Amino acid sequence: MQKKIQQLVAWKGFERFIISLILVNGVLVGIATSESLSTTYGAWMNLANNIIISVFVCEAALKITAVAPRWKNYFGDGWNIFDFSIVVLSLLPATGELALVARMARLLRVLRLISTLPELRLIVNTLLRSLPGMGNIMLLMSVVFYIYGVAGQQFFHEIDPEHWGNLGISLLTLFRIVTLEDWTDLMYTAMAAYPYSWVFFVSFVIVGTFVIINLFIAVVIDNLDEAKKERLKELEQPVKHDDLVKDLHATKEALSKLLEQLEKKSKVI
Repeated sequence: MQKKIQQLVAWKGFERFIISLILVNGVLVGIATSESLSTTYGAWMNLANNIIISVFVCEAALKITAVAPRWKNYFGDGWNIFDFSIVVLSLLPATGELALVARMARLLRVLRLISTLPELRLIVNTLLRSLPGMGNIMLLMSVVFYIYGVAGQQFFHEIDPEHWGNLGISLLTLFRIVTLEDWTDLMYTAMAAYPYSWVFFVSFVIVGTFVIINLFIAVVIDNLDEAKKERLKELEQPVKHDDLVKDLHATKEALSKLLEQLEKKSKVI
């Protein structure tokens, strides 16, 4: 019985069925934002939601049963814990004090699409692995922001107090500049009083936008390559003894047929 459950869980059709339910759940969550549609089809939507959560509960039960009694094989995987937590939260009643939590759990079920698709899991794992490297870049970026923030406040607080009045406002202005949102307006305002103030803005755009953002991209790409290599190692399955014996028998039969053909040709000659 357990082997049949393992085959069912590993079956691609079962995985596609779960993905389709996740997509249907996402559509239902979007439809629920419309009052007219919720009023007209509310009963059908609740029925569909109950069916979906029932299937998700059965899926979790099947996956846990498939690895029994080695529960660590299921709960040792962070993605399985993520899926299981969403299913548990979805069982909360959608009324009373827990109504908001239940609605959020219904929305979070859409995130199961990430745990279901290996490609999306690879991207998320890459981002998580990139966090330590990003932390060092964020520290560097904070130093750059602080230096330019203090300098900008000292240079431009008199001519443009709305954007450079104090250190906090200056940092917000620098964040606006680093996103390249109308930063030239700020530069031209400063240049009206200080013609060479363009050096401040252009240098910050080069350092803050191009250099540091490219460092972020470099860290992510480097970790993505490592994650792909690990994924390939996981997919590489060791050759089983039975498969090796079958291959040897097939090779032996092919050699025997080849020798027979050579002998026939030699007799003809």
